[in-house]
Amino acid sequence: MIIDSQIHLWHAGTPGGTHQRDPFTMEDALAAMDAAGVDASVIVPPPWDPDANAIGLEAARRRPGRFAVVGNLAVDDPTGPAQLATWRDQPGMLGARVAFSTPDTRALLLRGDALDPLWSAAEDAGLPLMVFAPGSLDAIDAVARRHPGLPIALDHMGLVTGTTDDAAFAPVMGQLEALARYPNVAIKLSSAPIYSSAPYPYRTISGYLERLVAAFGPARCFWGSDITRLSCSWRECVTHFTEELPWLTAADQELVMGRAVRDWLGWDRAGQGDGTS
Repeated sequence: MIIDSQIHLWHAGTPGGTHQRDPFTMEDALAAMDAAGVDASVIVPPPWDPDANAIGLEAARRRPGRFAVVGNLAVDDPTGPAQLATWRDQPGMLGARVAFSTPDTRALLLRGDALDPLWSAAEDAGLPLMVFAPGSLDAIDAVARRHPGLPIALDHMGLVTGTTDDAAFAPVMGQLEALARYPNVAIKLSSAPIYSSAPYPYRTISGYLERLVAAFGPARCFWGSDITRLSCSWRECVTHFTEELPWLTAADQELVMGRAVRDWLGWDRAGQGDGTS
């Protein structure tokens, strides 16, 4: 069972970074998933489409066995913490994603207690959070320590976009391995190809991936593509992990490639069926 821990769906807006510029719809995703052998995907709605949460939830409603949503929550929205108590009342919504990708949002994170209402509300609700905080892992360490009941998954291994190989991994490996000591912290091994300067199968990062799986354990490591950001195919992103990392055992693959993120989110795919409407 292969479950992608991060894809974006959108119909409008201007994508950020290296994402493709054309919209990526549910139909696009289903066709590409079928071709790549991906059974299901977690939709992480992007910030550039104001309707992205609704787009994701509609996909999850129509195909509940193939899509679930970790909805976008703006960290600078003062109403955000109040929303979290009922966040999962939305069918298909299993968690929230918070991003610290601008100077203003990073400043909020680094202010220590500025976001305590958000962290506390998510912890009280038992709501899993996916957190994009490149360059700010010490601040996430403090959050994990103060909120031991808050499930946190680190997006894209906490790496800084635009860096590759040793320059990407070496500066943060100590911080990541320290974060692994918190049982409430998981890591998304997502977008891995963009952090290697080498062609498939990205040998320059294999050792770092092995260290991360060893530190967190396969039950807290989630493979993901972020497919609209990659220049490789979705199938290559899959086989990078299933065929090209010999240290990843069959039992480890079962967890990393899908079961771990399904369990972390509490996604009962078997109870939902595939959906056809």
